[in-house]
Amino acid sequence: MELTYYSDFAVRLVNTEEPLRGADSLTSVEAVRALFGEARHAARRAGEADVTRLRGVRGRLRAVFTAAAEGDEVRAVDLLNALLLEFPASPQISGHDHLDEAGRPRWHLHLAEHPSSATAGYAAIACMGLAFQLTDLGVDRLGVCEATPCRNAYIDTSTNRSKRYCSDRCATRANVAAYRARKRRERAVSGRTADGSQLST
Repeated sequence: MELTYYSDFAVRLVNTEEPLRGADSLTSVEAVRALFGEARHAARRAGEADVTRLRGVRGRLRAVFTAAAEGDEVRAVDLLNALLLEFPASPQISGHDHLDEAGRPRWHLHLAEHPSSATAGYAAIACMGLAFQLTDLGVDRLGVCEATPCRNAYIDTSTNRSKRYCSDRCATRANVAAYRARKRRERAVSGRTADGSQLST
């Protein structure tokens, strides 16, 4: 498994909250376990305390994405480094479950789950994955959706570094809103005379 895969853990955690809508889906142990996805064995350690702890990590990860989106690369890196120190990961070479055509292991790096708690394990994986993406693609590839009221985090993997929205849905919604706003402005301008007075109807 490629280490960059783990960056999705960071995105998933941050996007459990919709700040502008006042919505939060990270409200139960079941929600914590769902975050782990296919890593179900690691999710078994989740308890009530992990709901609060992961919310704290979520806020700090959101700050990384926000700083990056605002162009403050140094702050984004400093915030992520602080998380990496607090939640260290344990890379290990794995491959016994993935064999090639000749039956030999396909060796790859894997992040071992931290044994102390579900939060420590999840945070270590999320932060290390995000660090690999950041150093591989660049800090400017971390973004926050510009569509209102969405503030989802995303990682821009496009070839031209042009991503501004977390999804096609948000991009479409933003484009429609911009089009309608432009049409309203055009109607307002065309409804006035050259001296600025309102045209009679």
